[in-house]
Order: sequence, then C-alpha cells, then structure tokens
Amino acid sequence: MGDTRGGCCPPMDLFRSEPMQLVQLIIPIESAHRTISYLGDLGLLQFKDLNADKSPFQRTYAAQIKRCGEMARKLNFFKEQILKAGLSSKSSVSQVDINIDDLEVKLGELEAELVEINANSEKLQRSYNELLEYKLVLQKAGEFFTAAQSSAVEQQREFESRRTGGDSIEVPLLLEQESLVDQSKPVNLGFLSGLVPREKSMAFERILFRATRGNVFLKQTEVEDPVADPVSGEKVEKNVFIVFYSGERAKSKILKICEAFGANRYPFTEDVGKQAQMIAEVSGKLSELKTTIDIGLLHRGNLLQTIGEHFENWNLLARKEKSIYHILNMLSLDVTKKCLVAEGWGPVFATKQIQDALQRAASDSNSQVGPIFQVLLTTEAPPTYFRTNKFSSAFQEIVDAYGVARYQEANPGVYTIVTFPFLFAVMFGDWGHGICLFLATLYFILREKKLSSQKLGDITEMAFGGRYVILMMSLFSIYTGLIYNEFFSVPFGLFGRSAYECRSPDCSDSTTMGLIKVGSTYPFGLDPVWHGTRSELPFLNSLKMKMSILLGVAQMNLGIIISYFNATFFRNSINIWFQFLPQMIFLNSLFGYLSLLIIIKWCTGSNADLYHVMIYMFLGPTDDLAENQLFPGQKNVQIVLLLLALVAVPWMLLPKPFLLKRQHEQRFQGQSYAPLPSGDDSLELDSHHDSHGHEEFEFSEVFVHQLIHTIEFVLGAVSNTASYLRLWALSLAHSELSSVFYDKVLVLSAGFNNIIILIVGIIVFIFATVGVLLLMETLSAFLHALRLHWVEFQNKFYEGDGYKFHPFSFALLDEDDD
Repeated sequence: MGDTRGGCCPPMDLFRSEPMQLVQLIIPIESAHRTISYLGDLGLLQFKDLNADKSPFQRTYAAQIKRCGEMARKLNFFKEQILKAGLSSKSSVSQVDINIDDLEVKLGELEAELVEINANSEKLQRSYNELLEYKLVLQKAGEFFTAAQSSAVEQQREFESRRTGGDSIEVPLLLEQESLVDQSKPVNLGFLSGLVPREKSMAFERILFRATRGNVFLKQTEVEDPVADPVSGEKVEKNVFIVFYSGERAKSKILKICEAFGANRYPFTEDVGKQAQMIAEVSGKLSELKTTIDIGLLHRGNLLQTIGEHFENWNLLARKEKSIYHILNMLSLDVTKKCLVAEGWGPVFATKQIQDALQRAASDSNSQVGPIFQVLLTTEAPPTYFRTNKFSSAFQEIVDAYGVARYQEANPGVYTIVTFPFLFAVMFGDWGHGICLFLATLYFILREKKLSSQKLGDITEMAFGGRYVILMMSLFSIYTGLIYNEFFSVPFGLFGRSAYECRSPDCSDSTTMGLIKVGSTYPFGLDPVWHGTRSELPFLNSLKMKMSILLGVAQMNLGIIISYFNATFFRNSINIWFQFLPQMIFLNSLFGYLSLLIIIKWCTGSNADLYHVMIYMFLGPTDDLAENQLFPGQKNVQIVLLLLALVAVPWMLLPKPFLLKRQHEQRFQGQSYAPLPSGDDSLELDSHHDSHGHEEFEFSEVFVHQLIHTIEFVLGAVSNTASYLRLWALSLAHSELSSVFYDKVLVLSAGFNNIIILIVGIIVFIFATVGVLLLMETLSAFLHALRLHWVEFQNKFYEGDGYKFHPFSFALLDEDDD
C-alpha cells in the first residue's frame, strides 16, 4: 500500500505511523533458511500466516521444530544443573560458529555424560552416607556392648564372692534354686541395630513396646551432629538404637516398624575384636569413596563450567533456529514445491534493506534462482509502527495502553510527552518534592546500563521502565512548584521581595485587607505573602479552579484541532464540515467563552460573579447583566454564542448520515450499468455486488451511531470540563497534606526544645513525606493525569482500533520462549 499522505502537514516520525506496504516474497527452498535468518537480523518484516488452516503437526517443518524443542529441553536441563552447582552461565568472548546439527549431537553427548555422572555421583553419595551411618552404629553400639560387658563382669565377680563367702545371712535364699537351672540350654535372644530420625524416636519406642507387649529392650543414643540421610540426602538429626528381642515373630514386627519409621538397619556383631576390625574396614571404604566422590564432583564442575561458557551462545542459536522454522511454517509451498511464498508487512523505508537481505541470502546459499520481491495492493488495514527511542517509548506505551493508533492517524504520544507530565505537575506542584523525584530518577538514568541487565522486582522494574516519564514529571513539578511557591509547603522569596506589607502588626492573622501594596508585582509565581494568611485558601481555590478550566478547555480544543488534521490527511471533507466545525463552535461558544471571561476578569480586576453570568446565559439570556457585565455588548455576544451552540447540535447530528448515504450510492452507481460478462463470470459479479454493494450501508445504524456520538460530545463537553477540576482538587490536597506534615510534625516537634523529640519528629516527617506525598500522591496524580489524557483528550480525535507492528526480529526473542 503506497503512501496516502496529504500535503497539509510536514512529515513527523511520531505524529503519524510509518507508511507500510504488503509485500510478497518468492524464495527458493535451498535459500529459504538463510533468507529468514537474514530478515530476522534485519527485524523489519512482519510475516502473515499463510497456513492458518493447518494444525502445527501438519506443517512442513514440524519435525525441525520438534528437534529444536528437544534441544531447548536439554539446554534447560543444563541451566538447572549450572544454577544448582552455584555457577553462572556467561557468554564466551570468542564466539565459535557451530552448525545446528553439530550442536544437536553435542548437546546429546553432553546430556548423556552429565546424566551418567549425576547417576554415579548419587550412587556413590548414597553409599558414602550409608557407610557413614554404619560407622556411627558401630561406634555407638560398640560403646553400649562394652559398657554392658564390663557391667556383667562386675556382677559375676560379686556373685562369685558371695558364693564363696559360706553360709551367711546375706546369701540369697534362692541361690540354691538358681544353681539348679540348666545352664546348658541357651536363651534365644537376638538384636537389631540402626538409626532412626530423632523426631520419630519417641513414637518409635512406644510402637515397639505396644507391638511386642513389652517383650523388647530398646537402647537409644543421640548422634551429636546431623547426619546426611542416604535416601533423601538431607541433613537429619538421628539416634542410634539397639533392640533386643526374643523369637522370630517379634523380629518380623520390629522389621516392619523400622521400615514404617524410615529407620535404617545395619548388621552388628557382639565380638569386640570384630567390631574394631569392621570400624577400620568402614573407615577405609569411606576414605576411598570420599576421594572418588571429590574426583567426580571436580569432573562434573569442569563439565558444567565448559557448558556455562557456551550456554548463552547455544541457547541463542537454538531459539533463533526454532523461530526461523516457526516462520518457515507460516510460508506456503508453490505448485512446483521448489519455492516458498511469503507475505508480510514492512515499512516503505525498509524496502531497499529487505531486498539487499534477500540478495545476500541467495548469494551466500549459492542458489541458482534469485528471490522475487513484489508489493501487493490490498484493502486490508496495515499495522501501526512508530520508530521510538528509549525516551519516547515510555510515553508511547501510555498511549498504546488505551489502544493502538489506527494506521497513520494522528498520534497523541507526541503531545503526551509534554502534556502528561505538565498535568501531573499541576496536581503535584512542589519544587521540594520535585527535586526528590528528580534525584531518584537520576539514579535510574545514571545506572541504566547496569540495571537493564539485572532482574529487578515488579515495582522497581515498572519505575525503571518509566524513568524518563518520571524525569519529565519531576522537572515540570519543580516548575509548577516555583509557580505555587511551595518547598515542602514553605514559601521562599526567590525572585525578589513581596509586593505587599502589613498595615498593622496583627494583619497576618486577619485577611489581605490588612495588606498594602508597596512595590511592583512579584515577578514569577505566587507572592510568598499569601502563605499563612486567612485568605490563602479562598485565593488559591479561586486561582487553581479557574486555571484548571483554562487548561482543560485548551487541551480539549487541541484534541478537536487534531481531528481536523486527521480529516485533512485522510481527505475526509465531511468530518471537517460536519464534525470539526460544529464541535469547535459548540465547545467554544460555552466553555471557550467562560475561559475568555476568566481572563478578562483577571486582567480588569472586576468583581463580576461568573457563576451568575453562565447560569443566566441559559435561563435569562435577555436579562440585564448589571454589575456582572465585563465588557460592552456582552449581552448581545452571549445571545449570539448561545444560538451558535444550539445550531451546532443539529449541524453535528443530521447532515453527516445523509451525506454518507449519498456518497455510498455514488460510489457504487457505476456498477449498476456495467456490461454483463459472459458465462459463469456473471455469477461472480453478482455475488461481489451483493456482498459489497448497497446492502453494506445501513442508514439506520449510521444515524444511530451519529446520534450517540453527538449526545456524547454535547454531554461530554460539560462533564469533561468539570473533570478537569480534579487538577484543582488534587493540587489543593497535596498542598494541604504537605502543610499539615510540616506544621503538625516538624514545627511542632521543634517547639518542645528537646533533641530526642526533634529527631523523632524529623524521622516521622521524612517517612510521611516519602510514604504519602512521594509515593501515594505521585501514584494518585499519575492516574488522574492518565484519565485526563485517555478520556477527556483522546476521545476528541483518537480511534485507537489499530494493531501493533510485530516484526520477526532476533532482537525481540522472548527469553522464556518455549
């Protein structure tokens, strides 16, 4: 599609979107991959899906995309292992060119090697942890058996001494019966040893006692340091236990209980000599395993470090390859199956660059047939593309959040760069708070290279992305703060002396009637003498309310004027005569006139009541204005303006639908007298005529739409003007909050003449200023400025029903592409 630019206005990069064209590429199959790769590097072509009717599995390059997905899975596995090992993936300085097939083979080999190393490492670590537990059991249980054996020897000696002591009163009466017991029959007593988690030890003991009805003897000893569990590998606090039992039934019950409680059992011998030998053997095996594990970990670390050095390049190559095949799947095969046909949108200025990329790809691929580039004519709406930079992109995002501009309609983003921060500053005006915002933003801007490569939190990321918006907001806040003469609510005479002086010592506590003008008017901003007087609030209310109306009417007029440039650009004379003109007349006959009265009243110092003037302009237009008259002939002017406003409403409503109907009939009138073609072509003409002829134009629908648009504008002229009064309300709220924090916290704490109270007061003042005024009030003013732009300003001219230009570009590849 060619450039339809009118000759009314000079070209601007942001005022209108780039002229776009629908192009068709016919690419030989042997150079298709390289062609798409070069176009991805260029990043100025948005491809259309010509295979939308096919599922992903039916497309030509489904197998290649599956291969790329498998490579992405392996790379994700490597990334997890690198992060788990505490290493970082760095892009190697010397990038080695590697083919995607070689990369696939290499990734497969590395994955197999790493999986094998991990499996062997897990087995060795499990064996090591088991041997470590076994050593603990041998040591703790050995201590128990040694203590028990020494205790038994002492009891035996005591028993022998009693037997040899002769008949004595102290000799037990049952001694003779004990000697009659047959010592040749051994008692069948067995034992099990192992480790049980300490948190389960009490429950373990109770269950053993109940299951065996108390026919067991359990001995537990705490292990001082946490032990690595062989199964989970986590550090767990455990107890060494020995259970003595009698009978096979008791043994089977104990084994089941140990399994249920996750108690690891280990063999143990009563022979003290064998115990020492087993401890020595286990210690030797532990030493050997430790050496083997360390060597394995070193090898694994070297392997992961090697992978990490090339990971970013490999990952980028795999994602590029997948995106290339994804685009190739959007292309259609021609009849001969030797060429691929692509269609896509590209900017007109990029035509030469796209053609150069096609020729380079054909040359580098040694293709016998060159690619074909041609521009297609279409009635389809092109995408919207604005060339932005890091400064203007954030402002463009504010506009796009409401809706993407229709192709080549006027872009509000140009004006938003100035009007958005200015309207914010009208509500936020305090040059002290503006400096705080400026310093915070300056930190983001000076460190933007470092911060852009880091992963920030959600709120910090949002603030960093809008750093240039906040910069402009802070600069305008300093400007409006100087106009309001407020520095944390404190006035300063920066631009000279006040024009007023007190007539008496108590005049500051009364009204401005106690002030007399002794000098020239304060040169810039608000005279500092107004602050602190009883008339400060009524004066500022009047000033800011009228200023809000002036700013609102000016911005709404700007919106209507931009609609004129839109209509001129698209050569739509109906919108100029029957939309732009009546809207300008209606808005300015009422609220433009109100703005004029405000300016005249300021210049003349009149005491006229503007509320009375505007109300009786409707209720009694022929009544005498008396003391509310601001200029000669005001009554006649008001009658003329009222009549113009009344005429503007039907002017907007009635002519446009009838003219559109007439225009539509003239457009298709020639088709009614076209010569009849022969054969089946007549059927095609009839169907085309029916689908694009008179039935497409619904007069009732167009008329209702115009009625709604007219009602919306007439009511909106009132409600939108009233909506701009939020500038006055929020400015007043910000000023009063700042004054309260200063007077009731900082000044009050300083009045106690106590250093501790003063420090506490300063801390409370800082936190209140940062938390309420610099964060909450900033967000509040931002949202209100956003609403004024989206609703009050943009609805005068902005359609916002376009769609963004999303070119195929390797620079825009998503990190989380899967």
